[in-house]
Amino acid sequence: MIPYATAAEAEAALGRAMTWTEAVWFQYSATTPDYCLYYHTALILLVSYTLAPLPLALLELRATQTSPPAYKLQPAVRRTVADFLRCYRDAVSVLVLTVGGLQLVSFRIIKKVGIRTGLPLPSVVETVAQLVVYFLAEDYLTYWFHRLLHTPWGYEKIHRVHHEHAAPMGFAAAYAHWVELIIFAFPAFAGPAIVPCHMTTFWLWFILGAIEAVDTHSGFNFPFNPARLIPFYGGAEYHDYHHYVGRQSQSNFGLVFTFCDYIYGTDKGYKYHKASLAKVT
Repeated sequence: MIPYATAAEAEAALGRAMTWTEAVWFQYSATTPDYCLYYHTALILLVSYTLAPLPLALLELRATQTSPPAYKLQPAVRRTVADFLRCYRDAVSVLVLTVGGLQLVSFRIIKKVGIRTGLPLPSVVETVAQLVVYFLAEDYLTYWFHRLLHTPWGYEKIHRVHHEHAAPMGFAAAYAHWVELIIFAFPAFAGPAIVPCHMTTFWLWFILGAIEAVDTHSGFNFPFNPARLIPFYGGAEYHDYHHYVGRQSQSNFGLVFTFCDYIYGTDKGYKYHKASLAKVT
């Protein structure tokens, strides 16, 4: 909660006039307890995982048997409305259970690591720099957790649920065993714990993370995807191969970037697959 009763007090403390974004934030958060602001994260994730996959689902549903969707990575796999609704229902049920539970018990940790809600708001440069750190930290830790989940015990007991979709779709990004969602929550919180940020950056971090997860699980390899401009970004084609191989996959464990797979040699299967396809075509 911002410790100022009026905008004038806030501007006096800042020593300058508030920007329009700071004025909006002041109006929204001045009387809202910090724990309520933090609990917005669960709603933000729910909305992100609901809206981001919708255009992809509609694109696939509008296609006909004789005209499969353009840029679809596994065009032979076709889904019905019931398939999408079932995946969404199961994914959201587990997401609400796990994220909601984690939100209830983690507020004190968030406060302790230094996630702030006051003024001033962070600059664009500060926000971008923090997000870069968050993505790099999460990707490195997630790579190792993902490899552990592909051990025989980890796959059979936990990770096989996520791999039920051999041809992934956007809604399947959050489709997983509840234990897996808790495991991957730790890498997601690692960046903000290392480099504390403002609550608005914290929200943005989870929005971008959800969009990235939906993109890599989309099942579409769009050539005009702006994420292609990001160095070492794996994308949908990279992760689609991991799902296609399934239980036997020992390749493409990186969920965002490709550099861990390159460094530790776990991209060889994918490279061989790409080379084989190139020979055929």
